[in-house]
Amino acid sequence: MYAAAILLVDDEQSILELLQTVLQKEGFTNIDTAQSGEKAISACQAATYDVIVLDVMLPGRSGIEICPFLRQTTDAPILFLTARTSDFDKLSGFAVGGDDYITKPFNPLEVVARIRSQLRRYIPSAHQLPPGTITDARDLSTQIYDYGRFMVNERAGELLVRGKAVACPALVFQLLLFLCKHPNQIFTKSELYEKVWGEEALSDDNTVMVHIHRLRERIEQDPSDPRFIVNVRGMGYKLVQPMSKELEC
Repeated sequence: MYAAAILLVDDEQSILELLQTVLQKEGFTNIDTAQSGEKAISACQAATYDVIVLDVMLPGRSGIEICPFLRQTTDAPILFLTARTSDFDKLSGFAVGGDDYITKPFNPLEVVARIRSQLRRYIPSAHQLPPGTITDARDLSTQIYDYGRFMVNERAGELLVRGKAVACPALVFQLLLFLCKHPNQIFTKSELYEKVWGEEALSDDNTVMVHIHRLRERIEQDPSDPRFIVNVRGMGYKLVQPMSKELEC
């Protein structure tokens, strides 16, 4: 794994020091810290991060409030860190752009494991191949999924909608990529959670629904009347492979 840049945001110095110490012991050396939402926003404007651990309860604006501002400058995975455990709080975090949720008190090694898991899913193009690397064109073509209105480049970790690059958080991109690899196949919410999140499905399946909504906002012309990611009532979701006429749209 490349030398990932990590931003830790928490107003408690003891938590920052604990996480920083454990991460360094686990081989992560490129770590910045911030103790307020404003400093976190400034840090993301000044540097590029591969993962952000963001406390919800911050002085001034909360982590939930600043997350949309962070999303304006970064598509790095955001892991919320908080003592709040209600489903509403978790869904609020996912809705504003978060990718994972860790509750306090926590085992710091669990945080490390969650960070590693996110980094395996996160595909920033700058880290995929050394400059000048030549790839087999046949191999490259198998990693590009063209649906007319949008195109997914797996190798570059890029989503293009009508020819323009669209920022896409890690898990939203991975969800789309999985569906692109299995067109016209129906998956339940539990199956999608296990395949994309890599964990057993939770009793609450709203996480998948929130990410489906975020994905539709990016690729559908009318998210309220989706043509690509459709819900098969009583069964689950599928990505519809368009006919040639639809490819022109």
